[in-house]
Amino acid sequence: MAETSVSSQAVFDPGRGIRKRKRNELKYGLLFASPVLLGYLLFVLGPLLFTFALGFTEYSMVGSPKFVGMDNFVRLFSGREPLFYDATVSTLYYVFVSVPLGIAFSFILAMLLNSKIKGQSFFRGLFFLPVVIPLAASSVIWLWMLQPDFGIVNYVLGLLHLPKSSWLSSDTTVIPTLILFSLWLTGNTMVIFLAGLQNIPSHLYEALEVDGGHTLHKIWYITLPMCSPIIFFNTVIGLVNAFQTFVQPSVMTQGGPDNASYLIVYYLFKEGFQFTKFGTASAVASLLFLVVLLCTFVLFRFSNSLVYYEGRERER
Repeated sequence: MAETSVSSQAVFDPGRGIRKRKRNELKYGLLFASPVLLGYLLFVLGPLLFTFALGFTEYSMVGSPKFVGMDNFVRLFSGREPLFYDATVSTLYYVFVSVPLGIAFSFILAMLLNSKIKGQSFFRGLFFLPVVIPLAASSVIWLWMLQPDFGIVNYVLGLLHLPKSSWLSSDTTVIPTLILFSLWLTGNTMVIFLAGLQNIPSHLYEALEVDGGHTLHKIWYITLPMCSPIIFFNTVIGLVNAFQTFVQPSVMTQGGPDNASYLIVYYLFKEGFQFTKFGTASAVASLLFLVVLLCTFVLFRFSNSLVYYEGRERER
């Protein structure tokens, strides 16, 4: 009787069926997700780990990598690679000016395009158009337009009796010019902001109007808090993209003049693929990854106190 009772309990154990179902769900879930997981391991995580490992070697595509320990990092920070500091300063200048300006510009543009204006669809398409144009082609067009001697921008400034600029030909104006060019590419950010603005309930604005609020009150107390998750998202994406800027200095300036536009990814490219110093290039790539990771961590760390998520209280 005891054996029968135990076997019956095993047969009718509800927990056993639940555990079996969960094992099957996990097995089939991993099976269907395996192409994505395999692709991530082969094309993301694998190259990332290989780059970190290569940063501790001396390798020029001839022979096998030679382990040199921290020598690549020591040379970078000791000043034996002088362009590294120039590239770092130029990149930080570019990133921490272009990202806030791009966020503010695209947000204001989205607010204007969200209002009821004539030709609204036309202007939305017009401001999104630069994103569709290949970046290299846009860089060449801007390079022609900003030529100091025969460029159309200086020509128009001359007609208006305004001072002309050297634009990309001066070490003092080249980074501000690249920042100005980055505003040309804010179409994606603008569209995301536009979607967020259209998702704000209209009754919030109506309630504020009843309480006597004006336009600035609507922006400060409703629009900005309700769009704060989108501002946070666009800031993170913009920060990552800005650190990886490569096409503009490569096509428009080649790092000049006087290495003033030698951004860090362009420096990495030159070290690796022109001078075949893949160990140094991998060390720079590893440092860039850590800097981007740190900046992203800081943004996420302070997001709870700055970002409003509807439907849940802020974490203290």
